[in-house]
Amino acid sequence: MTNNVDYRDLFLRVCRFGLIASALGISLLYAAPLRQLDEHQITTALEKRYGERAKLRARAWFNVLSNANKLEEKQKLLEVNNFFNMFRFIDDIKLWGESNYWATPMEFIGVNGGDCEDFSIAKYFTLLQLGIAEDKMRITMVKATSVNQYHMVLAYYETPGSIPLVLDNLDPAIKPATARKDLLPVYSFNGKQLWINKERGRGVLSGSSTRLEKWNDLNYRLGVDRLKQPKLTLE
Repeated sequence: MTNNVDYRDLFLRVCRFGLIASALGISLLYAAPLRQLDEHQITTALEKRYGERAKLRARAWFNVLSNANKLEEKQKLLEVNNFFNMFRFIDDIKLWGESNYWATPMEFIGVNGGDCEDFSIAKYFTLLQLGIAEDKMRITMVKATSVNQYHMVLAYYETPGSIPLVLDNLDPAIKPATARKDLLPVYSFNGKQLWINKERGRGVLSGSSTRLEKWNDLNYRLGVDRLKQPKLTLE
């Protein structure tokens, strides 16, 4: 993420108010939780695009889905958080040749790394696939004071009024937000809604997440039909 950027400017660069994405009408890989995924199709596509090790990572991801499906929700969080935190962190400009590219989960798994948005997005969609309700999760932009950068995490709310648990690649341990004094929330969203945070807390509802241009673009690229080729190989 970019250092020393006013969050209002950051938000405006991510959002385009009034945007209506035609992509939202298409069929998405993760359009519904527990949708039956074609393991052979996905692993074959990732191998063809990114190589043999990408197929092995995809198989490991399917193993996580299979094993975690039987677990309680908080154990699902732990398994998914631990799995994706093994991936490499790398800046978008080095990996994709763009300053702020939101990779799909399949791209993230395929190339074996990404930045904080990619970690959070991959965890979000994987947990959706494991049956965790969309209303319990928010992808959250924060200011990480420990590194003086904007950063993205996934927040899980067990109940609407509960203190969220934070799934993060900077700190691999899942902790309640009250234990993460280093994170200052800016805005958050899920597949339905967008919230602006003016102070610590749940934030103020600010309309549909379709106001986020990059979120619309990401949804358009979900699946294995539009996999982007990275500028750098991480294997």
